[in-house]
Amino acid sequence: MITGSCLCGAVRYTVSGMLRPVIGCHCTQCRKTSGHHVAATGAARTDIKISGTVRWFRSSPGARRGFCPVCGSNLFWDGPGSHLSIFAGTLDGDAGLRLAGHIYCADKGAYYEIPDDHLPRAEGDDPRLTTTTLP
Repeated sequence: MITGSCLCGAVRYTVSGMLRPVIGCHCTQCRKTSGHHVAATGAARTDIKISGTVRWFRSSPGARRGFCPVCGSNLFWDGPGSHLSIFAGTLDGDAGLRLAGHIYCADKGAYYEIPDDHLPRAEGDDPRLTTTTLP
């Protein structure tokens, strides 16, 4: 069982299934909502149980972002499909995950460079990276 929460603890979640590897997203929306790029994992919606009230913001026609209405912590990205993205920094402890790639590299901020970490990179979205699960 994997657990996580917002900064103040008003929103908590548990994940009973497998998490996908962490992907760095450098899109403009992720940078605007987090102040930098986002590192997110994901799990099947049916494996995630959330307690507390999540505030949802529709950030585009096909997606919304979930955050704590008390402390403002960014917690989730919810788009089409069977999985919900979870901001990796909200996980409690070490879930054994590592960064596995980068998406929306063409949108990265001008103030930083993506490290030469030899991980896969995509100029935009890459479903091969974002729908991968751990073995």
